[in-house]
Amino acid sequence: MARNNQQINIPELSLVMLIGASSSGKSSFARKYFKPTEVVSSDYCRGMVSDDENSLAASDDAFELARFITAKRLKNGLLTVIDATNVQEESRRDWIKLARQYHVLPVAIVFNMPEKLCTDRSLARTDRDMAKHVIPQQISQLKRSLRKLRMEGFRTIIELNSQQDVDDIEEILRTPLYNNKKQEKGPFDIIGDIHGCYDELINLLQELGYKQENEQWHHPEQRKPVFLGDLVDRGPKTPQVLKLVMDMVNAGNALCVPGNHDVKLLKWLNGKNVQPTHGLQHSIEQLEKETPEFREETKKFIDKLVSHYVLDEGKLVVAHAGIREEMQGRGSGAVREFCLYGETTGETDEFGLPIRYNWAAEYKGKANVVYGHTPVPEAQWLNRTIDIDTGCVFGGKLTALRYPEKQLVSVPALTTYCEPVRPLYYTADATINLQQEYDDILDISDFTGKHIIPTRFGHNVTIREENAIAALEVMSRFAVNPKWLIYLPPTMSPVETSKLDDYLEHPKEAFDYYADVGIEKVICEEKHMGSRTVVIVGKNETVIKDAFGITNEGIGIIYTRTGRAFFNDKELEQAFLQRLNTALEESGFYEAFQTNWVCFDAELMPWSAKAQSLLEKQYGSVGAAATYSLQSAVQQLQQAVGINPEANALLEKYSTKQQQVTQYIQSYQQYCWPVDSLDDYKLAPFHILATAGKTWTDQDHGWHMEQIKKICEADTSILKATPYKVVNLQDAASVLEATDWWVSMTGKGGEGMVVKPYQFIHINEDKMTQPAVKVRGKEYLRIIYGPEYTTPANLTRLKSRGLSAKRSLALREFTLGIEGLQRFANKEPLGKIHQCVFGVLSLESEPVDPRL
Repeated sequence: MARNNQQINIPELSLVMLIGASSSGKSSFARKYFKPTEVVSSDYCRGMVSDDENSLAASDDAFELARFITAKRLKNGLLTVIDATNVQEESRRDWIKLARQYHVLPVAIVFNMPEKLCTDRSLARTDRDMAKHVIPQQISQLKRSLRKLRMEGFRTIIELNSQQDVDDIEEILRTPLYNNKKQEKGPFDIIGDIHGCYDELINLLQELGYKQENEQWHHPEQRKPVFLGDLVDRGPKTPQVLKLVMDMVNAGNALCVPGNHDVKLLKWLNGKNVQPTHGLQHSIEQLEKETPEFREETKKFIDKLVSHYVLDEGKLVVAHAGIREEMQGRGSGAVREFCLYGETTGETDEFGLPIRYNWAAEYKGKANVVYGHTPVPEAQWLNRTIDIDTGCVFGGKLTALRYPEKQLVSVPALTTYCEPVRPLYYTADATINLQQEYDDILDISDFTGKHIIPTRFGHNVTIREENAIAALEVMSRFAVNPKWLIYLPPTMSPVETSKLDDYLEHPKEAFDYYADVGIEKVICEEKHMGSRTVVIVGKNETVIKDAFGITNEGIGIIYTRTGRAFFNDKELEQAFLQRLNTALEESGFYEAFQTNWVCFDAELMPWSAKAQSLLEKQYGSVGAAATYSLQSAVQQLQQAVGINPEANALLEKYSTKQQQVTQYIQSYQQYCWPVDSLDDYKLAPFHILATAGKTWTDQDHGWHMEQIKKICEADTSILKATPYKVVNLQDAASVLEATDWWVSMTGKGGEGMVVKPYQFIHINEDKMTQPAVKVRGKEYLRIIYGPEYTTPANLTRLKSRGLSAKRSLALREFTLGIEGLQRFANKEPLGKIHQCVFGVLSLESEPVDPRL
């Protein structure tokens, strides 16, 4: 019985079954000690399906509903209490089966109350009229069940024999499962299968920075080793390995999970009849030379090992043979079996060894799973899982994963201690990137329907089903190879509408917005008259294959905000990228950033190179039609004024329209210039988004501008460094200088500027600040809103425009973009990266005024 006079102890994740006759106090007990949401009551479910909690005719439907609710709760890892009589074995059987299905521990709290107490309570109830024989019958069934509960599968049984027993309970303590070590965040050094390779273990610990003091191994930075089991068998020094690991674990300096070889050795130590195969004979021979006390200590140590551990707030799970998502943090025989052996098909290969399901290929869990068991030539990430058993005992190497760094550290085997039954390199080709191989086919279910995408900023982004459908069509019909799409640029919100009479947008509102959220320094960057693009370029095609898993597509790509190729001519694109690659090499970028590829956020000019059709069919047509019609109208009105001076007001109106159309044409013409060679293109990068294994959002915008400037100086013919100004918002002179710069720039036909917090990402009171706002010039806005937008009546109407939807959209897309980049840098599966990329594209179909 897991209680004393004041406390009951139950596992934190369990299916608690209240067992007792009617009126034994189960419901009152449940209300007192459990949350209302934790209790699944048969009476309540009867009421839900029949409006009558006492309707026996509704029992089948009620229990079907109760099972459904319970299954959902257990699936989500929530303790659940079943409030029903449960006195019959057959009524408990379904609940036990459900607990096993979801790998939770069943708990029985038995209300073995006196018959008179239950009968008296029942008679006092006005809401229920129960036949006299029911309670005695239920108590009889209960007493027959008591001796069977443990055999039925209950791990914890608590029996309450009187009301005093119930009254004595002060609290119910929820005991964390042995595998729950979420509070331990590391840093960890997770070490793969050792198999008696003691010398290699010492070499690896030293390589990891551990030092031995007073016969104990310690790390100066308080790192903790986690051993993945299979400490024994096959190798030459099993006892030495056991002593080292046992000493560290017993001292609290390490963690260890059992391997299948360790468990088999335990059976031998317990006197079981086991076949001394697969290296067990080596361990037996070595341990027989040790003292009986050491063998007993070894037996107790292995027996206490827990199947797996959940660490770092659930972000890391370690198990010998791996573990499925639905098993993590659960306790059952099936969980332990999977952690020890994995999952097999029931078939054997040509070497006589079991064929295993590749559970990692289907893994979609949030936690990183680190495991061993199956030797591989190289440890590789696959769907947030990694097998680090690199076959040391077979002449491979002993490998550790440093966490959270996700850095692999290995030492070579000193010799081949054992020839594997299955050749080590039979399991995988070391030259193949497993993640890229599995990323060749994406699961469409990951991108259809409503999705909620979590991000590292603590904000979830919801993608509606209808938006996902629209994005899926764009992605499937028009987008480049999905493996290129590690990032899509976000939309950008305009500045708040200006309060100045002659302006729709003005820098003052941008400076005021950022000052209001506590930002003291911003950067103002010239807004280029081009197309927003993402540029990926590598040193050579081999680099691209290694980094992206893409072959025969050149040294990189340039794609648009919707994931389409910017260049229709592949040869032209690759020639342009080769020029950029040369500039990167000559500027020393690759060496300085310790990378062989880079991804930029950029503008590519001229706009006409990509939007020629839009210019001709929309802007050009409007300009031409308005020019000729207004020219004729003005000429006719000029003649009319000579006849009737009152026509002068109308002439002034149409002359103003004519001037506005002229300004309109001059505005869009600045976005057009002939492109006859590579030198006619201009690329203006403004963000270094990512390089090998790293994103650069931790650097401020001034750093980005200066690093990019060095690259641009290596080829000024095609690369353009973005002009910018850093503004101190508390310095009126600095603000005025930036404002005058904008006035001068836009007065000469420039598009405007983008104002950003100096830091790449700014959080104010747990809320992200707009990463950028655009302040467009008066004449550029004429292209957006039409030639006559500056007419006072029109300008007044436009000043009432709403920006909340656009600003919300900009923040969500920015958040998803950065999240996707970080997932790529962390070598996440392409499906996880594309949740974010696809999310950005989906949000683009939200109903927001496209002129903003």
